This record gives sequence, C-alpha cells and structure tokens, in this order.
Amino acid sequence: MSSTRKKLSIGLASILAVMLFLSACGNNASNNNASSSGNASGSASNSEEPVELSWYMVGTPQKDVDKVMEEVSKYTKDKIGVTVKMTMIDWGDYNQKMQVLTASGADMDIMFTASWAFDYVQNARKGAFAPIDDLLTQYGKGITDILDPAFIEGSKVDGKNYGVPANKELPAQEVWRFNKNLLDENKLSIDGVRTLESLEPLLKTVKANNPDVIPLQVDKNFMPYTPYDYLIEKFPLAVKLDDTSYKIVNIFDTPEMKQALATMHKYYAAGYVPTEAATLESSSDVQATGKWFADKATTQPFADNVWSTSYGYPIVSTPQSDALIYNLSVMGSMQTISANSKHKEKAMEFLNLLNTDPALRNMVDSGIEGTHYNVTPEGYIENLPESKNYDMPTFALGNVMLTYLNPGDPADKWEQFKAYNDAGKPAILLGFNFDPTSVSSEIAAVQNAKEAFWAPLMTGTVDPDKYLPQAIKKLNDAGLGKIQAEAQKQIDAWKAANGK
Repeated sequence: MSSTRKKLSIGLASILAVMLFLSACGNNASNNNASSSGNASGSASNSEEPVELSWYMVGTPQKDVDKVMEEVSKYTKDKIGVTVKMTMIDWGDYNQKMQVLTASGADMDIMFTASWAFDYVQNARKGAFAPIDDLLTQYGKGITDILDPAFIEGSKVDGKNYGVPANKELPAQEVWRFNKNLLDENKLSIDGVRTLESLEPLLKTVKANNPDVIPLQVDKNFMPYTPYDYLIEKFPLAVKLDDTSYKIVNIFDTPEMKQALATMHKYYAAGYVPTEAATLESSSDVQATGKWFADKATTQPFADNVWSTSYGYPIVSTPQSDALIYNLSVMGSMQTISANSKHKEKAMEFLNLLNTDPALRNMVDSGIEGTHYNVTPEGYIENLPESKNYDMPTFALGNVMLTYLNPGDPADKWEQFKAYNDAGKPAILLGFNFDPTSVSSEIAAVQNAKEAFWAPLMTGTVDPDKYLPQAIKKLNDAGLGKIQAEAQKQIDAWKAANGK
C-alpha cells in the first residue's frame, strides 16, 4: 500500500471498495470556527479528572496511532474533559475479534460498525450497542443538525438508533476504474463502457500490449455488479431493483448473475484476471505498483481526484450502475457506543465533537500537522513522508465533509457532495431490516456452505456450467429455501405496513 492517503468513503459496503482504504477530504476554511457546535452539549469542567475513552477502529494498525491520540487527547481534554485510547484491528480480523471482546464483556466505549463489518443490525439486536436516541437528543445536537435525515431514519433498528452514521455520500454507485496511464498509452477510450462485457476489447488490448500488467484486477472479495438489492451483504438472496412485487430470489438462479459468472470465467481463461484471485486478500499491493489496468470500485463525487492523489498516478472512472441509496450505504460507516461503556454520555460528547469540529476531525484523520501533513493557505492537504506511519480510512472516522481538500478538488466540493446526496434515489429494500432470529442456524449453515465456491465463482476461477449447479444444491441442502421463505414473509409484511 502506498504511503499516500487511501481514504475514499465506503458508501456501498462493497468489500472491494473497503480494500482501497481511499481518501475523502474536506475544507479547511471551517477550521476558524472549530468546535462551537461541538461544545453545545456542555463539557466537563477542566478541574475534573478527565475520562479515558477506549475506541475500537477497523483498519490496518498504524505506527503513529498512539502518538496522534496523545495530541487528540490534549485537545479533547480541554474541550470536553476526555482523553482517547484507540485500538486498531486489521480489516480481516475485525469481525471475529470484536465478537470475542463483546461476548467477554470487555470494557469498551466506542466501536466502529457497518453493514459489512461487525454487522450493525445483527449486533444491535444482540445488545452489543447502547441505544442512543436520548443521548443524541441531550449530547448530540451537532450530529443531528448536520446529518441528512435519511442517515438517521435509515439506520434505525426496530425503531431505535444505535449508531452515528458518517456524514458522507448517501447513494452508492459502482464504477469501473482505470489506470489512465495505460489508457493513454494504448490510445483507448472508456466512452460507452458500462457492462462487464463492454470491457472486453480494452482488456484484450492491454493483455496484448502490456504483458506485465493485470488487465482486470480482482480479489477474493469481488462480486460482479447485478441490478439487485441484497438481503444480507454477500449472501445469495436479493430482490431485483425494479421488481415492485418484492420477490426475493436466489441470486444464482438469475439470468444476470449467470451471465456475469460466465463472462468472468471467460476473462479468467483469457488471462485477464489474476490466477490467484479467489484467494487474494487485497488488491492494494498491485494498485501501489500501478501494474493494473481496470478494477471495480464504489464512487463518490470527485473520487477520481482522490484516487489519483492516493496512488500518485491518474485514475479515471465510468459508471456501471445507477446511484441508489441502499441500507448498506446508509449503514456503510458508523460509530456506536458499547452497551458495556461506563461513560456513555462522554462517549456521545466525543462523537458530537468529532463530527462538528474540523480541528479534531482532521487530527484524527490525517495526524499531526507539520509531522504528517501540511495545509496550503487554500485548505488543500499536502502529505509529508511521515504520513506513511499514519494512513487512516477517512470514511470510517465520521463527518468527511470537515476534512481537507485533496489537490484537484474544487473549492465547492462539499456543496456538490450535498447535491449528489439530495439527488439519490432509494433502492427497493431501503428501510427493511431482515430479522434472522428464527433462521439463524440455517444462515450459519448457508454461510459455511458458500465459502467453498463463492469466491471461485465470482472471480471466474471455476467454470459456472459445472460448479453453479453444485453450489445451488449445497445452498438448498443447507437451508436456503427456509431463509428465503422467512425473508419473503417479512418483506411482505413490511411492504403492507409501509404501503409499498
């Protein structure tokens, strides 16, 4: 992974996008009025002993995290009477380690969660998180003032809020990203490129002309885009985006997925896809070298600028889906307060300050000014060599609209960001949260059954004509039909109750 900032927001919980760790950035102009709203909750007197908050974050552990948190703590001690200890847990380990910590009753205060990491809905129902509606009212006015109401409403679980969503892009849109150096070298155009199949002429050219380059970079987390809204992330039950009957289907039985898997296998056989794709944990090492041509990502306004700054070479992109608001984009990045926290009020005060105070938000995000980065008079960030020791996932840390601008960003970036959010249309299952309680055993069995074939099929490593029937049989034997029936019953009830 390169030492530049990899912080693009993860609106859709596309795991590929997660692996990018890309940057989002904000405007320094608001630094001059830092934390006026952050102190609205009424902080502790400076004469009181400060409260230490333990904060558990997803992401590659950073060398300088303790050094930065010392500076953060000096700031927050003065503002609201708290200090902060951050524990970072690597992407692949986060789910399991957080489950163990929560089950053991560990003393934690703030925890990252999402639709794709330490499952927000599931763990809210299990009692891992404190309900925060009253805390938001009393200590989180700054948060509710700045968040689009769709974030608050869309992240309720059984009528209650348990997490503070990051103020970021609200819709999710899948794109094809391209290494522009290779586009230019091969005199290729991305005009008209949208479907998976439309990539083929470009991949063929790059394969022929650049034998040391991976034409289509995918890893074990890759899923071809299909026009469906998934019941559970990376689980084979979904509703087609335009199906007003709300019929839930096995995604492997759909013509769209069958075609996508066949195309991916064709690409794999042609050598367009890495031979080890089904077991490759991340694409970040290849992206750091620039030896790739195209991949799939989740976008946001001005993402190309972010990616280009992040990798140190130009990136361009083109849509492969519409921009829609999904449950997993609303819940794509959240901070929660542990049900075991002894300092729930102070934790909410801190989250309020984090989401309203540009000085704090940028310190947590980018580190120590003068050590890890400098800021131009116009509010643009310039990373210093030490930034390699503190490279945080911006999307996971709260209000991205307070962060510094990247080179190439327009001065009105955040106004355009808000316009993008306002234009987002709801996906078909927005607001529906599946309750898996009655089929939890079947879900576990299906998850176990799919592990053997999911990544090989999605990456094109195996022939779907041979393996897809076997996969469908294994899913059905594990109880997929019972889950599907229960989900349909819940969706029908939700549809009736909400006049869908």
